[in-house]
Amino acid sequence: MSELPVPLNVRAEHQVVFERPTSAPPPTLPVANGTQSFWLRNPNVFPPPTYGSDGPLTRDADICIIGSGITGVSAAYHLAQAFSHDQTRSQPVSAVVLEAREFCSGATGRNGGHLTAYAYNGFRWLRQLYGEDEAVRGLAIERYTAAEVFRILKENAKVEHVDFVPGGRVILLFTAQEHDSARADYDAAKEAGIDLSDVEWLSREEVKARFGAAYPAVVIPGNNLWPLKLVSVLYNLAANATDNFNVSLHTRTPVTSISASEPSASRRWSLQTPRGTIQCSYVLHATNAYTAHLLPWMHGPDGIVPTRGQVIAVRANTPDALGRAGFVGNDGLEYWFPRQNPELTRQTGESAANATTSGQLILLGGGREATKDRGFEFYQADDSEVNPEVGAVLRRFLPVVFPGKFDEDSEVEMEWTGVMGYTKSHEPFVGPVIDPHDPDSRRKYEGQYISAGYTGHGMPRAFACAEAVAGMIRADMTRERWQPPQWFPTHYLTTQDV
Repeated sequence: MSELPVPLNVRAEHQVVFERPTSAPPPTLPVANGTQSFWLRNPNVFPPPTYGSDGPLTRDADICIIGSGITGVSAAYHLAQAFSHDQTRSQPVSAVVLEAREFCSGATGRNGGHLTAYAYNGFRWLRQLYGEDEAVRGLAIERYTAAEVFRILKENAKVEHVDFVPGGRVILLFTAQEHDSARADYDAAKEAGIDLSDVEWLSREEVKARFGAAYPAVVIPGNNLWPLKLVSVLYNLAANATDNFNVSLHTRTPVTSISASEPSASRRWSLQTPRGTIQCSYVLHATNAYTAHLLPWMHGPDGIVPTRGQVIAVRANTPDALGRAGFVGNDGLEYWFPRQNPELTRQTGESAANATTSGQLILLGGGREATKDRGFEFYQADDSEVNPEVGAVLRRFLPVVFPGKFDEDSEVEMEWTGVMGYTKSHEPFVGPVIDPHDPDSRRKYEGQYISAGYTGHGMPRAFACAEAVAGMIRADMTRERWQPPQWFPTHYLTTQDV
């Protein structure tokens, strides 16, 4: 067997490098000319990429949401749902979503398309940091997210529209250390009462027969979808949910700074953009990797670290090389899944005959560990370029893992980067904006909230985190006390007294 082109068993080193103090500058706004993602090419969805980038600017709103990815738009959706039955207000609640570039052009529009809840992964880490109950909730929120997203898509007849594929996830275990760690997490989660009856352990021989890779594996429930299409569905549901809530969108409208409004003003906050100032009472920071641009104390390993990921789209040798399943390997540092041929026919314009005979298109991300001597791509916030060293190992990866199914000298069809937001604990920040260095920050930033820092695992968490933070905003607006849902991990909270 050929040697894998990526370093193995580097998670501990990855964590050590992450926690080092940094001299890197804080992230600025996203670059204007990001690489083109597979998901962003001709998606034919509403709103279109530059919606609201010209014409009149919304000057006043109850709530300003900064970021039009899965978090920001999910928050708008949940706010619309929360106010849909509220008959106490004389006027509808107004929200505006502000995006620095094009609609959903950040990490959500550039990720791997997985919507897969961890079944047991990381359970011992969470238990060590936060206790068993919180570790259970850390997995429960992901199952809740996957189930809720599917429910919404099904009830609105959008399952096919977003290319939802429930093909499962195959976790390849490249080393004995990976296998032993996975088994220990599995056993700990099972002992805690988590139902793992839908988890299947496969021997090396079973994986070889089923998928063509010579490693043991675990198969868990998992899904793939088109992230931008999901976000567009949620935006339209928010915009059309109720007369009690309205939302507007302005793309290419970066927020350059936030300041307190004049004491006589009816709103608390003034958001400055190149197109003018917007007044609002509540602000939601849904900017993930770029959070420190507006909240500078979030820069560094105790906050949110911009981390560049890279993805390629490459053809297999046969039309059904990997079936329908998604895959991960090397402690999750590599992830890949196939796009189905009917989708390729629709999106690429291939004839039915070509879609049947051409090689299956695979999206593969990862390879950051190839740069471990230079920091695993931490603090790299420029997605206008790709890293040739990462691209080289990605091109070699699948031919080694699946001998005979991929040619190493095949040209990739697309290659792009995206910037994720990593945290020391691997967990997001959710709740009121708090500067831990300023004991008076709760008062200074009253009305500002955050949901960000998903550590490359946002699709199965951001939707539910947005539900939580939207609930906090609504509770404050209605003078109620917010109660965390049973599935919500309270260790995500920026403060314990929400």
